Amino acid sequence: MRSEILALFVLPTAIYGAPTPGSIYERMIDLLPRQAGNITCPATPNPMPKAAAFPSVKTMPDPFLYLDGKTRVKSKEEWYQCRQPEIMKLLQEYQYGYYPDHSLETVTTTRSGNNLDITIAAGGKSAKIAATINLPSGTGPFPVVIAIGGMDNKAYTSVGIAVVTFDYTKVAADSNSKSGSFWTLYNGKDIGVLTAWAWGFHRVLDGLQQKAPEIDAMKAGVTGCSRLGKAALAAGLFDKRIAVTMPMCSGVQGAGPYRYSLSGQGENLDNAKSGAGWWTSSGISQFVGKPTQLPYDAHTIVAAIAPRAVVLEQNSGDQFTDSKGTAVVTFPAAKAVYNWLGEGGNLGIGIPSGGHCDQNGYSNVLPFVQKVLQGKATTRNFDDLGSWKAMPEAYPWATDLPQGK
Repeated sequence: MRSEILALFVLPTAIYGAPTPGSIYERMIDLLPRQAGNITCPATPNPMPKAAAFPSVKTMPDPFLYLDGKTRVKSKEEWYQCRQPEIMKLLQEYQYGYYPDHSLETVTTTRSGNNLDITIAAGGKSAKIAATINLPSGTGPFPVVIAIGGMDNKAYTSVGIAVVTFDYTKVAADSNSKSGSFWTLYNGKDIGVLTAWAWGFHRVLDGLQQKAPEIDAMKAGVTGCSRLGKAALAAGLFDKRIAVTMPMCSGVQGAGPYRYSLSGQGENLDNAKSGAGWWTSSGISQFVGKPTQLPYDAHTIVAAIAPRAVVLEQNSGDQFTDSKGTAVVTFPAAKAVYNWLGEGGNLGIGIPSGGHCDQNGYSNVLPFVQKVLQGKATTRNFDDLGSWKAMPEAYPWATDLPQGK
């Protein structure tokens, strides 16, 4: 009976992540044992715990430990069927807000030349997103990178990768104004702007699937830098169609660790939330002043994308975001999970010279992107931290990985 019920909901959940609280899907799940094949998943707390319920953990939290605080993942199958869905829920509860149910949206696209107009209808309302396609020479179909905020288009189109852009500010303003196409549909929802921008990436990908036969939408990447790198990470997290996620100089609320600040201007949860509180939902506010009680950190976000590819990029001279912390803490901690899953080659990092959002970062990670999107071999070592060294003391659980297969 349970499998028959779940079959009705597999497609939107598998592609778009955890369902909206209170949806039919979630109400049914609450009534049924959490089972996956021969695995019974530990129950996820309902309601989700408040910050005060979590112990203070100064190192990066064990990603294999369930929210019940006592049960640990035993196998790869259990990770994918039990723990990864729980991580998706906790990230929405405490950071991003709950991603809209895409099964309740209708997307239609029109095209004029290389310009797309994407209309999204939901709840009796409609909103639009405009996107621009930059094609390589040739006939395609081409893999694609969807970018916001500007990138080195030529470096990618010259090697046969299309670049598609859209105006993220018209999807959601970078402010607390709740203006833009996302809020036209979802005003009143407790959702962060990073999630709104991620939604924009996804609806643009819908438009490409509908009206761009020159684009191979099954070979898609997403990217942005700084706050837009935070959004790109969210975009990769919430849509399994994304083959490679490229957060550039993303810092805290992206790939920068909450618990460590080793370079840059000291960006942390407190000053990020006070300076741009709209980037995330209200759920994370309860952890301001006590980030060590967060039941996750940046490595958890990155690891939740596995087995799909992620390449982190942090310019070594970035004066703002924590390049060193991302490189020596987040990356190796997430890499431990990827390696354990047998997907180590799908997580890499680039640390070129230069400052915050230096455009050379895009060409620096290009060989990794070509490997994923075009199947091209590379001799480049995307585990290389340069002059920095990993800090295993920041993720002690990596010496005691689950032994099950």
